[in-house]
Amino acid sequence: MTAPRLIVGLGNPGREYEETRHNAGFWFCARLAHTRGIALAHESRFHGLVGRDGSRWVILPQTFMNRSGQAVGALARFHRIAPAEILVVHDELDIPPGQLRLKFGGGMGGHNGLKDITAHLGTQDYWRLRIGIGHPGDRSEVVNFVLKPPRREEQADIDAAIERALGLMPLIEKGEWNAAIQRANTKPPSPHPSNASRDPS
Repeated sequence: MTAPRLIVGLGNPGREYEETRHNAGFWFCARLAHTRGIALAHESRFHGLVGRDGSRWVILPQTFMNRSGQAVGALARFHRIAPAEILVVHDELDIPPGQLRLKFGGGMGGHNGLKDITAHLGTQDYWRLRIGIGHPGDRSEVVNFVLKPPRREEQADIDAAIERALGLMPLIEKGEWNAAIQRANTKPPSPHPSNASRDPS
């Protein structure tokens, strides 16, 4: 299977959002860039913070969540990157903090960032690395939930999941998706029970 040529971290730009649950994808890509020494710089033609690691691109769209596809579509078209060569990293309400899921294609679970990326790419067939943030338990509370920072113990679990996700990258970068899926989707031992959630669009 093909290794990714574009890694996308989803989130909302601006200081007021940087510590909120919805920015888990940003957190991952910022850590990835830091550990790899990738310089991220704003590129207006791609509507985001963009960096390069060899032949692989990293982007943090600066369009707000519900227009993430504008950035992803622009960069993918310019560099002729196929949807199957794209890995989108995002927060996931339906997974508890501390857990990950890696999958190809499938539904969007109401995530507005994924909806817009799918619209711009014209397909759902791209990779997703989902970082669990938990769910507030009431659908009417979801927007408020994803736009607030995690509780301290949730943040610790999310940070641990991001570290695990970084550990998957050598497999992913070699296109060893099945091995990466097995490791990502294995539930880690939990030091304490947690809750979770999703999105401000």
